[in-house]
Amino acid sequence: MNKGKLDGRVAILTGAGGGLGAEAARVLAAHGARVAVVDIDGEAARRVAAGIEAQGGQALALQCDISSEPEVSAMVEAVVARFGRVDVLHNNAAILSVEQRRRDRDVVNMDVEAWDRAMAVNLRGAMLCSKYAIREMLKHGRGSVIFVTSGLGVQGDLSLTAYAASKAALIMLARSVAAQYGKQGIRSNALQIGLAPAENAHESMPAPLLEILRENHLTPELGTPRQIADVVAFLASDESAFVTGTTLVADGGFGSHTPSLVAMKALFAQTGAKGM
Repeated sequence: MNKGKLDGRVAILTGAGGGLGAEAARVLAAHGARVAVVDIDGEAARRVAAGIEAQGGQALALQCDISSEPEVSAMVEAVVARFGRVDVLHNNAAILSVEQRRRDRDVVNMDVEAWDRAMAVNLRGAMLCSKYAIREMLKHGRGSVIFVTSGLGVQGDLSLTAYAASKAALIMLARSVAAQYGKQGIRSNALQIGLAPAENAHESMPAPLLEILRENHLTPELGTPRQIADVVAFLASDESAFVTGTTLVADGGFGSHTPSLVAMKALFAQTGAKGM
């Protein structure tokens, strides 16, 4: 791979065995970073790492349950043993399986175990990875920590209460890290992402739902994993050297307006009005 804006940097990406995390790992590697592909599914992590190496990049696959402090500590130690340092931490991992979605409901019907699991992975996991990665960053006086949050972290919804609460907390965790370590060269930001499903996700989501979501974006189409990965690369690089302690939103404008376009289109269709 050609040298790029992340040449010489070492990046840890959690939840990188597939989806947005895997794409971010590939893009950071393409910009010259040596990447640690971390996932609870070790085989998935190995496949992503192998693909990066096949393209000429340097990658290390590591299986890790980020809710476990001993496993996180060992994971960061393994990265340093292989690459010598840590410059970027992309806190991407989150639990949002079909089973978790079924149990993470409105407050009255909340499965408390689902609440605890969301907090353990989404919030505790990001804190633990930050705890051990930042220690390594401080040795070199430079680092970028990225916390992946969601529109659900700032907008109320009918379900996914635990997921939403954990994502809201990540916004403050990002600011706390920025305040605590900024003078020592560590930047920290939250990345609020919108719907940018991989191709297989398009097939698994009901077409009417996708159409409703598409209509309420302010872009012609939904996002792509590459578009999100490009923003991760920006936050990881010196291009964002003066950006810290904030939330960067990459959601196609979905969260910037009242999501009423579908209803308005239906109204215009019924009345024969024009303009949308």
